[in-house]
Amino acid sequence: MRFAFPAFPLLFATLFATSATAQPARLLVAEKGQQSLAIVDPGTGKVLASVPETGTTGHEVIASPDGRLAYVPIYGNSGVGKPGTDGNSIDVIDIAAQKVVGTITFPHPVRPHCPLFGPKDGLLYVTTELDHSVSIIDPKDLHILGAIPTGQPESHMLVLSHDGQRAYTANVGPGTVSVMDIANRKTLAIIPVSANTQRIAISPDDHWIFTADQTKPELAVIDTTTSKVARRVPLEGIAYGTAPTPDGRFLLVTLPDQNKIAVVDLKSMQVVRSIKVGDYPQEIVVRPNGKSAYVSCEKSNQTAEINLTDWTLTRLIQTGKSTDGLAWAGQ
Repeated sequence: MRFAFPAFPLLFATLFATSATAQPARLLVAEKGQQSLAIVDPGTGKVLASVPETGTTGHEVIASPDGRLAYVPIYGNSGVGKPGTDGNSIDVIDIAAQKVVGTITFPHPVRPHCPLFGPKDGLLYVTTELDHSVSIIDPKDLHILGAIPTGQPESHMLVLSHDGQRAYTANVGPGTVSVMDIANRKTLAIIPVSANTQRIAISPDDHWIFTADQTKPELAVIDTTTSKVARRVPLEGIAYGTAPTPDGRFLLVTLPDQNKIAVVDLKSMQVVRSIKVGDYPQEIVVRPNGKSAYVSCEKSNQTAEINLTDWTLTRLIQTGKSTDGLAWAGQ
């Protein structure tokens, strides 16, 4: 497999630079409708830059553990399972310099989508839908190391267990979740969920997997010890993105058609409150300190900030057209 470096010296200088100072906190927002990545100062709520991507179009983003680089898979101009351009690359963006400094190129179209860093090995994992796999990348030299088969088409979103042993994908069209052994790079189980499912999250203790049923207003809760759906949580509307709070007490759930997020108590597995946000909420990222959460609101081109202490909407940050994927960088 090949890989490309549009700015080879700068990329490697960035990758191997050392500094005693911590990187400033930044919120990264995929501006899907304008093919760019917004870099937001969460303190002021100001968009510092909208970095143009090298292709069409990035839906998701992840920051390197040191907060210096952002990785944006270039998925294509369509939704999952729909006809359109088939992306085959990942942009690497220097967050401080606010520009693309490298590109990972797959040897054929794969529709790369959801990127994550391994919690133990530091490798970059990304769903590669058209290959029915999760690809593994060395982020230091951008070399594609291999892939883990999901055994299903439309493997759209990904979570990794905190011990670094398991990977789970939400397979949209088949309505399933794949369970994978990371070390041995193989599929362990395929869990039926619904006729169609979206997004995926994992509890901080690795015991529960959450994915949203797209055929009815409920959340499927999978027990990782049995690889079966253990229960379903009724909701006010069809759900989409989910994210747990770091303390494991609550799960935040976007309800796009309701313009709300629901808050699920993970002890009772019941909705305990809801919070109005912008139009058509999609994805949620929780700040590592657990004090706030950010919700992308696709149709109002905003990112909502939620105070997790008093469960209030703090503000709506104006971000780019068709705001979608989110990631946190820095402290």
